[in-house]
Amino acid sequence: MDVHEYQAKEILAAHGVAIPPGTVAFSPDQAVYAATELGGSHWVVKAQIHAGARGKAGGVKLCRTYHEVQQAARDLLGKRLVTSQTGPEGKPVQRVYVEVADPFEREIYLGFVLDRKLERVRVIASKHGGMDIEEIARTAPDEILQVIVEPAVGLLQFQARELAFQLGLNLKQVSRAVQTIMGAYRAFRDNDATMLEINPLVITKDDKVLALDAKMSFDDNALFRRRNIVDMNDPSQSDPREAQAHEHSLNYIGLDGEIGCIVNGAGLAMATMDMIKHAGGNPANFLDVGGGASPERVATAFRLVLSDRRVKVVLVNIFAGINRCDWVAQGVVDAVRAERIEDVPLVVRLAGTNVEAGKKIISESGIPIIQADTLAEAAEKAVAAYKSVK
Repeated sequence: MDVHEYQAKEILAAHGVAIPPGTVAFSPDQAVYAATELGGSHWVVKAQIHAGARGKAGGVKLCRTYHEVQQAARDLLGKRLVTSQTGPEGKPVQRVYVEVADPFEREIYLGFVLDRKLERVRVIASKHGGMDIEEIARTAPDEILQVIVEPAVGLLQFQARELAFQLGLNLKQVSRAVQTIMGAYRAFRDNDATMLEINPLVITKDDKVLALDAKMSFDDNALFRRRNIVDMNDPSQSDPREAQAHEHSLNYIGLDGEIGCIVNGAGLAMATMDMIKHAGGNPANFLDVGGGASPERVATAFRLVLSDRRVKVVLVNIFAGINRCDWVAQGVVDAVRAERIEDVPLVVRLAGTNVEAGKKIISESGIPIIQADTLAEAAEKAVAAYKSVK
């Protein structure tokens, strides 16, 4: 789960990280009011979306007057902002963040990420802030500083201090940078985050260390104990199909192909997508119906897949262990009849518990369902069916 910049900054501020004064606004008039309340002579109006690279896409505007603040908010609100991280469809801008724009002297990169291979938190920093970490790694790999945090003791003060000195800060700046690094680590750890990026972390003329931007992502599996984070969720930033799938405990990710996939098990779902590609087709989605794929869940999965108008063929691939093939088969038949999708070619491959009973239900349904015995055969038949209707 992701949150907006202003929400990430609220979390950081609660853990002792200094941030510039700012206020969220939902209308141009609110943006102007926010600027008057914040004071100052320069402000930045930032589009709030769950994606980076906003500045390059025109989503961050420097303003010198209240009129410019109002116009910037008017230009951004209601717009779909397309950045290098959103894809061509972009993300809707429903709120902006108005922040005091004070001058600064240096930009630094600071990030925390959960390294799943090492099972440790990795701290990443660089003297070069204000640019993507991938760009820093490409242009100045030697400038990337890293610290691996031992989970038994956490990030220690001396590690943060050593990092600050390596960034070339003076004594006064080091003290404040250590406070920022330690506070950011606590915010990461205490909220079950998987990623925290402060880019840039700026140094002002009076040696203040401020988080000028912030991005945070959180472990979905830990949200049951982080209700404060759940309350920050903005459904407008997610694919509505993914939100609907979450309500029914389904795992769905939309892609840009034409062959819809309904599979039980994440590993089998990925193998199914690979096999479709190998057969010359393109998967339209990742969809894992889970181990308890009841007829109702299967019907819901069909509705999700078919809500994508690009889908021309549906491939159902079920390996039943905890599940039962006859349940899934009945769900497939019920879904086809309820959703009236006889005009969409349907390929079904069943294996495992009660497979013969499941195949019998499909065969006796009177619905022209294409059956397959292996995953490779199912993928080939799905691609062939797509080519016949293309």
